[in-house]
Amino acid sequence: MAVEFLVVVLSVLVVCVVCNPSPLEDVVIDRYYIPKVCPREVQTGDHVRYHYNGTLTDGKQFDSSHERGTPFSGLVGVGRLITGMDRGIQGMCVNERRNITVPPHLAYGSLGAGKAIPPDATLVFDVVLLDIWNKDDQVQITTVFKPEDCKRTVQKSDFIRYHYNGTLLDGTPFDSSHSKLHTYDTYVGDGWLIKGMDEGLIGMCVGERRNIIIPPFLAYGEKGYGTEIPPQASLMFDVLLVDLHNTKDDVTIENQVIPDLCKRKSVTGDYIRYHYNGTLLDGTFFDSSYSRNNTYNTYIGMGYVIPGMDKALQGVCIGEKRRIIMPPHMAYGESGAGESIPGSAVLVFDIHVIDFHNPSDPVEIVSSFKPEECNETTRANDLIKYHYNCSMLDGTHLFSSNDYENPQVVVLGANKVIDGLDAGLQGMCVGERRVVIVPPHLGHGEKGARGVPGSAVLRFEVELVDFEEGVPDGYLFVWLTDLPENLFEEMDLNKDGEVPLEEFTTFIKGLVAEGKGRLKPGQDADHIIEDMFGNQDRNKDGRIVPEELKLKSAEDAERARHEEL
Repeated sequence: MAVEFLVVVLSVLVVCVVCNPSPLEDVVIDRYYIPKVCPREVQTGDHVRYHYNGTLTDGKQFDSSHERGTPFSGLVGVGRLITGMDRGIQGMCVNERRNITVPPHLAYGSLGAGKAIPPDATLVFDVVLLDIWNKDDQVQITTVFKPEDCKRTVQKSDFIRYHYNGTLLDGTPFDSSHSKLHTYDTYVGDGWLIKGMDEGLIGMCVGERRNIIIPPFLAYGEKGYGTEIPPQASLMFDVLLVDLHNTKDDVTIENQVIPDLCKRKSVTGDYIRYHYNGTLLDGTFFDSSYSRNNTYNTYIGMGYVIPGMDKALQGVCIGEKRRIIMPPHMAYGESGAGESIPGSAVLVFDIHVIDFHNPSDPVEIVSSFKPEECNETTRANDLIKYHYNCSMLDGTHLFSSNDYENPQVVVLGANKVIDGLDAGLQGMCVGERRVVIVPPHLGHGEKGARGVPGSAVLRFEVELVDFEEGVPDGYLFVWLTDLPENLFEEMDLNKDGEVPLEEFTTFIKGLVAEGKGRLKPGQDADHIIEDMFGNQDRNKDGRIVPEELKLKSAEDAERARHEEL
């Protein structure tokens, strides 16, 4: 309302000047453009910068700051300007445009000024105000956005990374980190920045946006900077804080979720498998093991990972989740890593520990149920039948014998199952149930197997269903009673002095049926007997004679004697 009233009054003044040819008594102001937002108006004692075109009343130009390419800069109301101009720019806003008509007695009077301005000349100035400031001004800070969760703010000696758009007070841009596609990285409060920016950044949170207006004496002052920032220019920065740390910072652990059962915590030398999501401090994503569908696997405390991660992985439990905030001097430092991690970046890792082990770990065996009567237990070379469920330590199901119609059947000690499970199945009673934890060096190793990730610790729940006692290594058959005095005569059923395969087979099967001997379990009996026969039929004529028949124990003893010789 006040603006409209002023415009009306000025219009009346202009009309009166046209109607009355008598000399002007005061300055005539035509505010022909007024910005919608005017946070500050020119007052006596303010410093101003403005462009102008100066003409006589007949339109003849006598001066122009536009043509010189340099705006006028001066102090208002203290005699530095002609009186009419001192009065004419009072109350102006930045970016406001005025036509200011100045009568001779408020300009250069009866003397004029040089050849350009004759005596008793009325002057007309077309002015656009670019800047206002006062020696008593301070840095003006306006918070545009502030995150609700603000755990830490910028303090002196902190190192920060921020984006900015820099403009003069009239909106003329002079610089932008966004156009360079790189943050501005610097220490705060140590003289690396102009004083006003040092002040304006104090107390900011990561993710906060501020508008910071800096008067010239806290910016580049009388000299300006380069061709973009003129002398005595107020500067306006739109700032977004991206990152914040101090060189004294250590790794920070947050948001820990620790399993109720934690039998063991990781230590130096352990090999760990974990999933992670990696972001910068402002939430910008840079990497994830989940996107590769594969854990990150490494040794702890041996320099295989960045120092901050090496430290943060110490003392974790299997199944634990934690957030790790890592300062750059414990991450990738000033150089960064690739295109995703800029130099001097604080890193945030949300990790989930899947498992860990030590290369010296043995198989861990826990009996969850054992029958009261347990007279016979499994050992190497026994044929066993068992049920099992196999999972990883984080509970991920892998395999189960319940997926098949029958229990798993295997000969122990015959390299038919991984070493750790083989060890875990020995010494069991029928009906016994166990939990067997197998480290990868006794499991599927670094390469893993179909359905099993590399370097995975495996958890087996096993139940022994039945077993057949086996035979020693290298044997196909063992006697369970004393040997006959004349073995060949017992074997030669028809007493013709030779034993073909059919007769040999009948003899061995008879011993097994009577409980006098035991074949190697887990293989076809006829094939085993054929192999036994082939070992005795030394001249390969299809029959065994007394001179060929020799027990394995006798062969082993004879071989040992030869080795001694």
